[in-house]
Amino acid sequence: MTISVHWPALAGVIHPNIGGWAGAVITRRNINPWYESLKKPSWTPPKWAFGPAWTSIYCSVGYASYLVHRDGGGFKGAVLPLSIYGANLALNWAWTPIFFGCHNIKIALYEIVVLWGSTIALAVAFHQVNPVAGYLVLPYIAWNTLATALNYVIYRDNQETPAIEDKKN
Repeated sequence: MTISVHWPALAGVIHPNIGGWAGAVITRRNINPWYESLKKPSWTPPKWAFGPAWTSIYCSVGYASYLVHRDGGGFKGAVLPLSIYGANLALNWAWTPIFFGCHNIKIALYEIVVLWGSTIALAVAFHQVNPVAGYLVLPYIAWNTLATALNYVIYRDNQETPAIEDKKN
């Protein structure tokens, strides 16, 4: 039995995870004591849920990007949706260093709102090229909505906490 690997699809799936892996390193370094010291709502997902959720999201959105690249005529033919995807990934990857690395909850909140909007635009643009690709972005929208709400509540409930202003002296 011969196993065949479809390299373009595999590259599409792995690509967004690269930033996720880098973000995980930053996050792990700042969980204790900084993140643990923040007031968080009761509906905050458990820490163990973030890794599997983001890995699943990155894989599905990465595969969606492959579908758009394939069905949209490559980078030239799908320049708008793939540019939105690139911008969205940059915004996604930037949030973790802002929130966890710099401990700047307010700027992270502004950034994640822009990220959320770009995720909506991503779903629409992908759907126009390949409906399945657009649908694969929907869990990302849902998780991003939760993350945005969580960022907001953490900001709101920790405004008097010195940790917000802590810039890793």
